[in-house]
Amino acid sequence: MRKVYLCNMNMKPELLLPAGNVEAFYAAVSGGANAIYLGLKAFNARARAMNFSNHQLPLLLKEAHKKDVKIYVTLNTVIKNSELNELIQQIHLLNELHPDAVIIQDWGVSYIIKKYFPKLTIHASTQMGHHNSAGANHAGKSGFERVILARELTMKELRLTAQYTSTPLEIFVHGALCYSFSGMCLFSSYMGGAGANRGLCTQPCRRMYDDRGNKAYYFSLKDNQQASHIHEIAKYGIASLKIEGRMKSASYVNRVAKAYRMALDNPENLNKSLSLLKDDLGRDKTGYFLDGKVNDAITHYPNTGKLIGIVINSDNSTITIEADSLPETGSRLFIRVKNRDEQYAIKVRDEDRRIGKNIIIRFDKQVSKGSEVFLASTKAEKFPSKLPDEYVKLPAPLPRKKEQEIIRDIQNTKTHNQNRETVFLRINDLSWLRKIRLEYIDGLILNLPSNEWNEFNPDAGFLKDNRKKIWIELPKFISEINAEKTRFFCKNLCTKGYRNFYLSHLSQKEYLPKEAIFATNENVYVYNDAAAKMIENQGARFWTSPHENEMENLLAGKHRNALIPMYYYPELFYSRMPVDIKQDSEEVFTDSTGAKFRKRVHDGITIVIPEIPVALFQYKQKLAKQGFNNFLIDLCWQNPSSNTLKKLMLRLKNGQQVQPSNTFNFKKGLK
Repeated sequence: MRKVYLCNMNMKPELLLPAGNVEAFYAAVSGGANAIYLGLKAFNARARAMNFSNHQLPLLLKEAHKKDVKIYVTLNTVIKNSELNELIQQIHLLNELHPDAVIIQDWGVSYIIKKYFPKLTIHASTQMGHHNSAGANHAGKSGFERVILARELTMKELRLTAQYTSTPLEIFVHGALCYSFSGMCLFSSYMGGAGANRGLCTQPCRRMYDDRGNKAYYFSLKDNQQASHIHEIAKYGIASLKIEGRMKSASYVNRVAKAYRMALDNPENLNKSLSLLKDDLGRDKTGYFLDGKVNDAITHYPNTGKLIGIVINSDNSTITIEADSLPETGSRLFIRVKNRDEQYAIKVRDEDRRIGKNIIIRFDKQVSKGSEVFLASTKAEKFPSKLPDEYVKLPAPLPRKKEQEIIRDIQNTKTHNQNRETVFLRINDLSWLRKIRLEYIDGLILNLPSNEWNEFNPDAGFLKDNRKKIWIELPKFISEINAEKTRFFCKNLCTKGYRNFYLSHLSQKEYLPKEAIFATNENVYVYNDAAAKMIENQGARFWTSPHENEMENLLAGKHRNALIPMYYYPELFYSRMPVDIKQDSEEVFTDSTGAKFRKRVHDGITIVIPEIPVALFQYKQKLAKQGFNNFLIDLCWQNPSSNTLKKLMLRLKNGQQVQPSNTFNFKKGLK
């Protein structure tokens, strides 16, 4: 029996607001925030926000604490090996300035903080992918004092997760939604090296795609809104209700803060709260999975703002807009160009003419008639844009000697380079078993959907004879509803002698019997030696290099106990959200550049992959010379074929390039 934790139904959740600049900070405080999360210039997942300097942080802390408001600093990106020295100094600074918590994604950051800066409170970012009690409990054991859950949970899953963990939980209740699970989107990175996990997302889910001539915003989600559910959520003992929006205006932050403060303090104010939220100038709203309604969660308007009119005339100097209500001076407008994946931003000035329901605005581009016009922001209440003019002396940097001590520790490894080459295969279709000669490989990773696990016969002779080579892969998403089923599944296979498990989340070790052996897949991000050290200390046999990793970063690390994916179709989107792209296995959809992609559904999860694979065989000799000798050929999303497998094995052996293919970020780099 699992331990049940009693929820504190009398505890009012914290209201947590975003701040991307000083004005938004004061707007959040004015709106009734109990806590504010914000990023400094480096290592935060909203690198395109204005963010704050190191010198501003002590002033922000002083201003917030005067109002009994907490400050959480985001340090929630993955870290490259070349950045570890800077990271250590940044953590030292935070340790000296004492924010109320630091929000992190990278396992390496948690290792450094818990060992060398243990007074810092850490929260697990939603980008770590926690979505069940196993994740929350493991995070609690690993030193995290709060877990920010994935946005994709149903109300039942949230209730059960809270019931089976003592770790405080935080959930998003308002703001933008990513199509993919946070932390699992590789699309932006694939399209140009600007990784979402590096804070540089270019929002491919907001782009238009073409499915056999049907152009639409297939992956663009409406904004999350849970105001109607916050009192039900509070009954589960959720510690914090979080608003998304570090890229949003101060007026947005203030309005949303007031609305949720009003609803949270008094349920009778819910209708007033909802009325305020109607004019937050975000996107259309969805209750998403918590509301149990995802059929209408896709929006046809990917940009934020309120639709107010259309363009009725345009020349090379002005555009004429017919609007339901004329925007006031100082307002910002977005014009979505008709039949094109393009938009323009315009600010309304005093000199722009108003005639009846029309407004004529100076603009030097031709815009198609019928283009839609959105109100993005208004001339709203002003908040201070500067902090108090006080001199702040920052703490001295961490002594070089101590910094180097930390670096030496994280670079020290218990594992040894092996000279023997090992080759692993990975499959997600049992049909491959008839094509594979297990005596010629060192490991076979089974990434099967549930219906195929039901067909899997662990007592089959050829499998039983090779069970030490078989690795059972657990999926990236395991619903809390399936927790005990997963635990029984793992125990049953261990009883049959299948003891090797390939984990998609470090917390999945919580499902394994004591005698099990585990390694981690590419979804357990290891971009630096500190993360490798952490995974090693957790007991993993080996870790897998992330799909969006670059060669320069990989070679810069000292740890070599890595499995290197040499051939694979990267899962660019990994989403619980269905999408209406009607294609069979031979057809593709395209983006505006003509790049081609395929949609797949695996155990109810929508996955988007590129049309051509990533192949790195040509770098094998260089990797081997640098001490990397464990290689993976990933046959998932590849039609079963003995001939294909034979060709791939031969090319890996000879270090020969595969065509057609690309190298993702491996050569060009991850920004």
